[in-house]
Amino acid sequence: MEIIADLHIHSRYSMATSKLGTPEYLDLWARKKGISLVGTGDFTHPAWREELKEKLVPAESGLYRLRDEYVLEEAKMLPGGAPRFVITGEISSIYKKNGKCRKVHNVLLLSGLEEADKIAGRLEKIGNIHSDGRPILGLDCHDLLEILLENCADGMLVPAHIWTPHFGLFGAASGFDTMEECFEDLTSYVHAVETGLSSDPPMNWRLSALDGLQLISNSDAHSPSKLGREANLLDIELSYQGLYGAVQYGKGFLGTLEFFPEEGKYHYDGHRKCHICLSPEEAEKYHGICPICGKKLTMGVNHRIMDLADRENGFVRKNARPFESIVPLPEVISACVGKAVTTKIVTGEYEKMLQKLGNEFDILREIPIADIEKESSHMIASGIRKLRNREVICKPGFDGEYGKICLF
Repeated sequence: MEIIADLHIHSRYSMATSKLGTPEYLDLWARKKGISLVGTGDFTHPAWREELKEKLVPAESGLYRLRDEYVLEEAKMLPGGAPRFVITGEISSIYKKNGKCRKVHNVLLLSGLEEADKIAGRLEKIGNIHSDGRPILGLDCHDLLEILLENCADGMLVPAHIWTPHFGLFGAASGFDTMEECFEDLTSYVHAVETGLSSDPPMNWRLSALDGLQLISNSDAHSPSKLGREANLLDIELSYQGLYGAVQYGKGFLGTLEFFPEEGKYHYDGHRKCHICLSPEEAEKYHGICPICGKKLTMGVNHRIMDLADRENGFVRKNARPFESIVPLPEVISACVGKAVTTKIVTGEYEKMLQKLGNEFDILREIPIADIEKESSHMIASGIRKLRNREVICKPGFDGEYGKICLF
């Protein structure tokens, strides 16, 4: 049975997040999307951890579900079972190594709340874990991994959005050129990396250094409605042990659901202030300098991968997992009706489609186009057909500015 898992998210305790980032609304939106397994995010934050203890109840080994008394009435009306939660959190490490300031985000996955208490206790001695659900610590990534292994033997560390210029392991601005430089003697304990919204699997296949790693995808959602922007397809026993086997060793790891990488905020080089967006080839003509103001361009993911790659574009990794490129259903509806995503017309149509047809991922991926046209409209059905056939026009994102995917 296919399980959709989104393992990297944030609660309302992280900076720049929605106030609806509560267990109740994460449960609701996971049901709307069709997500069976969702990360809690932000386990290091004491108040969030206490809320999780209050509102979650143990389910399968190492997993949790929302207590019945907290399930929203709207959620009870949706088909499908209760989504499961796995304890997760993101750490922002900012430190100096080999003469350079490093800024790297890592996601930790744990087998329970007791382990979360232990690791949070260790991290609290290093820095402030109270002010932000994604704490900023002067902690070497190697030492963070060491703390994880000492306090949760079956814990997992996954470098987050590895290509993001400012906070990715391979980020052009403050990252590393190799995994070994970052994790040193503990590199063999890292078995997966998160590719991020601005890259997709084929881009990552160009690096032979990633061949032994699982390429996973998650939403990094800052509000419940953004769950599943990217996600993982798994065929596992629903338990932490099943998840561990998939993330660490690829057992039951079927593939990923992906953004079109052009839609990500850092796909191309650019300078947002001057509205300059350049391909790697164009940026090199300007020697990485903004042609308008003369300041340094932010190197995009596409360019950074091109610099580190040891394979040609188009290379297919042996035993590569399949992937599907998706656009969130509200964005599809918005493009089809010509109204903003937040308008009542779009949100009303979205809710109607969920009631008539099922969860969002089933609508985007599985339900026959004829059935969608019958319950919605010819235009929306046509938009979903175009999406499934990858008949889209991509306008790349750059320097923190999201790209655009056009269906018509």
